[in-house]
Amino acid sequence: MTYVVRRAESGDWRLLRDLRLEALRDSPSAFGTTYADAAGLAEEVWRQQAEQEATSPASATFIAATQDGRWVGMVGCAPLPDVAGTACIHGVYVAPAHRGGSAGLAARLMDAGIRWTRDNTDASWLTLGVHEDNHRAQAFYRRIGFTDTGKVVPYRLDPAKKLYIMGYEDFRPGLPVGLG
Repeated sequence: MTYVVRRAESGDWRLLRDLRLEALRDSPSAFGTTYADAAGLAEEVWRQQAEQEATSPASATFIAATQDGRWVGMVGCAPLPDVAGTACIHGVYVAPAHRGGSAGLAARLMDAGIRWTRDNTDASWLTLGVHEDNHRAQAFYRRIGFTDTGKVVPYRLDPAKKLYIMGYEDFRPGLPVGLG
């Protein structure tokens, strides 16, 4: 199957909302918000989020769509405001029917987010958090170049669970890596 991977545009707010809600229904522990909280957001909030992700010089959301225009994947990238010099990948989702396979859709989305962050921010370190029970995602992130940092934080929706923080070793070749 052929996919288009591109940065979300401000007019895409409905599609972005629908995909995020689908992701929260499909993989509730993979994200830092609940379906109920996201579904309860006003239209204006979704519009503002889409505008921010489409136009911000520091953060972006990339989507993957099929040839017929159906959105089937997304990835976000943004600076971490509390960790100087660090950006993060977040909101990674690929619809179940489009996972795996020869198209490498998840890798293409991640590549778009990584390249955009490298080209558009001054972050020296790129990270992501992955739920302790999401072994498939952990393995995927390792395959594309993320490594364990040794940092573990509580999962916001269930502090008894953990998020493992992984770092992208090849983000800024030649610079020392680590969390600020």
